[in-house]
Amino acid sequence: MLLPPSETKAHGGDGPPLNLEALSFPELTDVRRTLVRAVSELAEDVPASLDVLGLSPRQGAEVARNAGLAGAGTLPALARYTGVVYDALDVPELSAADLERANRRLAISSALFGLVGGGDPIPGYRLSAGSRLPGLGSLRSLWRPVAGPVLAARTGLVVDLRSGAYAALAEAPGAVTVRVLSEDEFGARSVVSHANKHLKGRLARALVQIEEEPASVDEVVEAARLLGLVAERRGPGAVDLISRLAAPVGSS
Repeated sequence: MLLPPSETKAHGGDGPPLNLEALSFPELTDVRRTLVRAVSELAEDVPASLDVLGLSPRQGAEVARNAGLAGAGTLPALARYTGVVYDALDVPELSAADLERANRRLAISSALFGLVGGGDPIPGYRLSAGSRLPGLGSLRSLWRPVAGPVLAARTGLVVDLRSGAYAALAEAPGAVTVRVLSEDEFGARSVVSHANKHLKGRLARALVQIEEEPASVDEVVEAARLLGLVAERRGPGAVDLISRLAAPVGSS
């Protein structure tokens, strides 16, 4: 299962400093090393970093995190990333067995690391899919040639919950895609963004709580329904999650 990252990340970490060789997907190590070096060096120029990263002067602490990448303490990736998707996934409340499956089944798309496993130890950092580091061009041009083949070589079912910007960094051929729709009291449906991240996080939770890894779209739908989600198959390689809106107070 492929998750998006988050701009917000937990601070601190009591794990050992970053060791690129300890991360999953070793095929990505060379590009990771290039980007970590570039981000750290850019952080020596705070105004330039703020500009490249699209940050305001009040966010200088984010630049400081990048400056300290090499020596900072680490956290497992699923504990490092925060925000709506990860709140809905609710890693702290997973059982030990569920957490083991989460670390094994979940991968997070990262602008800095390409892809990381759920349990991979990483420091806090700031870099977005649309960033362009001086002298390196777009992150898409760096990641697609190396991360794309990694995903293309995966066997078994892949469920892609990434946003468009991160999906563009590495294609996942044949992956199951997930769309979130709202449904009003009259049954009319529309694509929405407000429930998108929350429901995708809940689907990720559903897919780590089942013992057998899903092998088909129908099994993804069934796992979602077991957790109380409204899910439907949409064609051979897609799933719709439905957010049903309550009728307005006083309506009849």
